[in-house]
Amino acid sequence: METKTKVMVCLVSGIFATIAITALVRAQQTSPGGAHDPGVRAGTVNAGKPLSTLSPNQLLFFTDGQARFQETDEVANGLGPTFNSNSCSSCHAQPAVGGTSPATAQYPNIGPNPQIEAATVNGGTNTIPFFITPDGPVREARFPFVVNPNGSLSRTPDGGVHALFTISGRSDAGGCALVQPNFRQMEQLNNLIFRIPTPVYGAGLIENIADATIFANMNTNRALKQHLGISGHPNYSGNDGSISRFGWKAQNKSLEVFAGEAYNVEMGVTNELFTNERGAVSASCQINPTPEDSTNFDETGQQIPSDVVGFAMFMRFLAPPTASTQGIPGNPPASSIQNGQAIFSQIHCDTCHTPVLQTAASKLTPGLSNQNAALYSDLLVHNMGSGLADNVSQGSAGLDEFRTAPLWGLGQRIFFLHDGRSTPANGGLLNAIQQHASSGSEANAVISNFNNLTAQQKQDLLNFLRSL
Repeated sequence: METKTKVMVCLVSGIFATIAITALVRAQQTSPGGAHDPGVRAGTVNAGKPLSTLSPNQLLFFTDGQARFQETDEVANGLGPTFNSNSCSSCHAQPAVGGTSPATAQYPNIGPNPQIEAATVNGGTNTIPFFITPDGPVREARFPFVVNPNGSLSRTPDGGVHALFTISGRSDAGGCALVQPNFRQMEQLNNLIFRIPTPVYGAGLIENIADATIFANMNTNRALKQHLGISGHPNYSGNDGSISRFGWKAQNKSLEVFAGEAYNVEMGVTNELFTNERGAVSASCQINPTPEDSTNFDETGQQIPSDVVGFAMFMRFLAPPTASTQGIPGNPPASSIQNGQAIFSQIHCDTCHTPVLQTAASKLTPGLSNQNAALYSDLLVHNMGSGLADNVSQGSAGLDEFRTAPLWGLGQRIFFLHDGRSTPANGGLLNAIQQHASSGSEANAVISNFNNLTAQQKQDLLNFLRSL
């Protein structure tokens, strides 16, 4: 296996110790009734650990996959010719390896945004796009529609990821010279949307939920859902017709496909699932034989599988986050959190954010077998209305449809919604809730119920969500 420079981009000293929260609360926006997002839960990081039921050999595979997840790729390892960042963990960082976007000013202070450094390492000549900031979320960019040769916008769907950076100018890039996309032009054409990383904690449990369980849950409380205007549906694998479940639009069937696509799209590394370089790049930019990541036939033990398999094994064996009532800013009483949990059900948030789905029997480890996965998601895609629509279709997920985001681990996230638009500066979690309501959204009735709560009831619900 090729040697890669290992950079522990996400681990900070004492990350599993109690750390005081920084100045999160000062920028919180309050609702008209006075409720506000308490902010990122401080204290122990209850995520990023392996399942407790792994065998010694399985733990070796988990640890090896975790190390690869944190490796920084160079061009010789397959980085580029275009990329969004240079390691898996640079995007999946908060609050520990396997999470989502970090930020400098927020607990536990893993930032700044690693895309800033990745853009210019080894002499890279990239310009930082206007939507990438040191304390903002890690983002990828997509163009919903194709631009005509004359610079006007067509109605031909694009929808693909247009990488932020190129390897041009790097000391290891040879003669490769590529120009970054014109993101300002795309903004002016209203043809630019973003995605932020999804956390992968508990991903093995999600992968092991049977299609029949998802269908059965979809068909529960049909009259109530019809009354509320909720009519979510699965996204399907185009290959075998089974339910896909990973990604913002549930576009990926399995963790291996999820990992292989990300390795190719986000880092530019060709692999045994995605074997070809992306885009019509010149021969001078096709530096390595492909696939750049492959089975390591001359290695032994856990080092034999490719990086993609290693990534998938790490994610598959990651334990789900553990809920906690400790460390929530403002130190709300247990009664508030308990009341918030009841309100979550009373206003019918749970019609989409299903609190628990049971996994099927697993051949791998008891920690994945017949478990009650408290993911708070139905794993369906729902119409989220004009306000959140991104005009990108993936599989059977339409222009305004997104997978119900799992809520476990919510207490220690900083940025919310598919594009990271809800931040500590504009109200955080409260803003994310309100963004669910817009023309055509299946969530409108539920958000109306939320808006009719008293200020204390809203606060109790927010406190509960920050305990997850």
